[in-house]
Amino acid sequence: MIFPNIDDAQNIFDLRDMAKRRLPKWLFEFVDRGTEEEVALRNNREAFERIQFRPRMLVDVSGRKLDTTLFGKEHKMPIGIAPTGAAGMMWYKGELALARAAKAAGIPFSLATGSITSMEEISGEVGGTLWMQLYMWADRKLSHQLVKRASAAGFEALLVTVDGAVAGNREYNRRNGFSVPFKYNSKNTMDVLTHPRWMMGVLGRYIANGGLPERVNFPDELKGKVTTAYGGNKDTRSDSLNWDDLKALRDIWPGKLLVKGLLHPDDAARSVEHGADGIIVSNHGGRNCDAAPSPIEVLPDIVKAVGNNTTIVFDSGVRRGSDVVKALALGAKMVLIGRSTLYGTAAAGEVGAARALDIYRGEISRGMANISCNRVSEIGPQHIAFQQALRAA
Repeated sequence: MIFPNIDDAQNIFDLRDMAKRRLPKWLFEFVDRGTEEEVALRNNREAFERIQFRPRMLVDVSGRKLDTTLFGKEHKMPIGIAPTGAAGMMWYKGELALARAAKAAGIPFSLATGSITSMEEISGEVGGTLWMQLYMWADRKLSHQLVKRASAAGFEALLVTVDGAVAGNREYNRRNGFSVPFKYNSKNTMDVLTHPRWMMGVLGRYIANGGLPERVNFPDELKGKVTTAYGGNKDTRSDSLNWDDLKALRDIWPGKLLVKGLLHPDDAARSVEHGADGIIVSNHGGRNCDAAPSPIEVLPDIVKAVGNNTTIVFDSGVRRGSDVVKALALGAKMVLIGRSTLYGTAAAGEVGAARALDIYRGEISRGMANISCNRVSEIGPQHIAFQQALRAA
């Protein structure tokens, strides 16, 4: 099997190119693209590009450290790996590859509800700082089963995704012959056949080791292979999710509780009132609502509303270490990375994920040097220029 020289990747965009060459088109676009006209996807990047640093000079920055503390626990960088359900299709047991890379880097790893590696295998074989993402099902008892199981497995935080009441309208999936659950057809089969490295290295290994992957973190009523329809509960998300559900989760979850997918200060405040330990400002990477604002645009208002009362984590659109520094400067305490490490995992497994994190480490460190900061805790709004122009935009 031929692997790319992963050290040739100088940035996340290089890793994206490597992933694109290796993956079938339907799988790459499922990970890479947004929804509908992809306005939100583009705006996530464009909003970051509109933000400028206010560089400072003649400060000794030779002692820079990227360590940060979140919920009383120290991490080696101010980033964590976001929950990404497709990780196990990027690479054979890709969730293990991501978790190992995260542990080696000293940062949190988040496991998605739809992952095809079990939470028990992740905690038993890897460990580290583990967070669990949750989609609430229509049958709340099934979701509560998963929550209790994650607690028993040693996961420290629960990330409740609230911006997925309905699935995004991803028209390209249908054009590519891709669906959930996955169904074979002439289009996607030919796509697989023309990508033999992925076919043999990922799909072939699953088949050789017990068959097609399963939704192993689902409760028994919903379990099944990725090609089978769900059980009695046809939808894995509930459009009836409400604040009472958040309160119920707070009652049964003993660890840190974070609400993922908020874009409005009032929702952030209400999450805190219902017992959330933190919020994740996110528009689902531009994958759900195409008219959603960029999270970096609304971050200052959310920080103003609840920044003194809760821990704010940022997600969506991040591709550079400078993006991380910008989000920290505008009030986030940590930034989650989703597609970036998926690209690395698709290119070369754990080594590729580690390369993505190495790229971020170097870029964050350089960004801190450019604004004369030796510690993450020193980064603040004083390091961002033209904030009025940003808010007007």
